[in-house]
Amino acid sequence: MITTPLSALEVAMVQSGAPAVDTLRDTIEFARRIEDLGHRRLWYAEHHHSPAIGAFPPVVLCAHAAASTSSLRVGSGGVLAPNHAPIMLAEQFGTLAALHPDRIDLGIGRGPGTFDEPTARALRRGAGPTTDEEYRGDVSAILRFLVDEVALGTLPEPWLLASSTAGAGLAAELGLPLAFAHHIRPDNTLAGLAHYREHFVPSRWCERPRVLVCVETVCAETQKEAAWLAGPMDVVKAGLLKGRGDFPFPTPREAATHTFTPEEAQALTAFRAQQAHGTPDTVAGRLADLVETTGADELMLVTPVYALADRLRSYELVRDAVTPPR
Repeated sequence: MITTPLSALEVAMVQSGAPAVDTLRDTIEFARRIEDLGHRRLWYAEHHHSPAIGAFPPVVLCAHAAASTSSLRVGSGGVLAPNHAPIMLAEQFGTLAALHPDRIDLGIGRGPGTFDEPTARALRRGAGPTTDEEYRGDVSAILRFLVDEVALGTLPEPWLLASSTAGAGLAAELGLPLAFAHHIRPDNTLAGLAHYREHFVPSRWCERPRVLVCVETVCAETQKEAAWLAGPMDVVKAGLLKGRGDFPFPTPREAATHTFTPEEAQALTAFRAQQAHGTPDTVAGRLADLVETTGADELMLVTPVYALADRLRSYELVRDAVTPPR
């Protein structure tokens, strides 16, 4: 049993053989069920030009989810600062926070959200990858505009997303809560969190270090079923290992026929060992271990499985396994 609050990250995987609009419709049922399960917050990630992940703007999904739920915090996990004008992000999330007081999070990240270089350049109006100083300037400008330009009452809660020590260091410098992408770069987690806590500077946004750790979580009644459900994302990850984001999100049956190279299989096995896959008892134990080793104030679960029913069932099993009996 753990007492650490749980949240969810929705990456809106587009099912093989199904239109993207079906994934879009599923996001609201998912949000309502996550609220029913008692999760603290639900975040949406920004992606572009991917056959596996819907290109649904987080701000739009946040607006729809907030209007379709009553107590769940909703936000971006994250919007990618280099792709947007800082004042627009401040205005968009400031407006959401005014419409849904004390329920909106503004999670800010750096990456382009795509492996397609022409798409990345189009998002940035022809500009190349952002530098460390440009990113720092973008994040600082967003925070400044929230305070100085968006005078609508309640502000969104800003978070900085990171998967490296450098990103964690920026969160510490600006005094922001840190959401660490353990589900992307687990080998960086402990060093990144240690750096953040050591260098944290209190601010108007956060008085002390505050850490959310995102972990890939696939839970089922049996280990075999959990592996079956995780199969489609393994295929997508194999593409990412090659620097490619053009792999579609297959069905579990399609994924079962995929042949991995020995190097891919080794990398995927090592990755899974640092996440939370398996039966309820196995997942509960892994999450408890992660809380102990990271000192996380909150865990955010991302469950990239094919069918909505299976995804929701995973969250239900985890909730039942980790929640202390009343």
